[in-house]
Amino acid sequence: MRSAILLFALALLSVSPLSGQVERGDPIPLSQHARVKQAVAWASIDLEYRRPVARGRELFGSLIPWDEAWTPAADSAVVFTTSAPLTVAGEPLAAGSYSLWLIPREAGPWTVIFSRNARVFHGPYPGPRRDALRVEVEPKRGEHVESVLFLFPWAEGPETELHFRWGETLLPIPITVR
Repeated sequence: MRSAILLFALALLSVSPLSGQVERGDPIPLSQHARVKQAVAWASIDLEYRRPVARGRELFGSLIPWDEAWTPAADSAVVFTTSAPLTVAGEPLAAGSYSLWLIPREAGPWTVIFSRNARVFHGPYPGPRRDALRVEVEPKRGEHVESVLFLFPWAEGPETELHFRWGETLLPIPITVR
């Protein structure tokens, strides 16, 4: 019995650190980890993602095809978590964790998708049967942003807006805590 415990302990000690851990001296990731958390009324809204960088590339309609589901993150899908039920662009979303996907369009509104598959790789899209919510949001033109950015530019009472920014695209997603 003692030898089995000793062998188990030695096996644990020989295991390399988790691949998700980054040590000083490791190569710097091209897409940096980011997290934004906002209190809105009695809810906490949290987004976790890795920030792709434009690096001079043409983004929408080239690197990111029109009319195809895409998660605005690198390596893994954006994880969107809310501690309370919300209304997103006028439609209900239950409390919980979701992966966030977008369908960019050359003309007209973009589709914002909250998938029940919360923690997934950045592709392929889990499919419409896993959707918790789909809403349409009209994009706007903004100042150039080099790395994908999510932010809450304001929060007042039970209302806020989640902004997705990349290149010259600004997608304002209205949110209300129910």
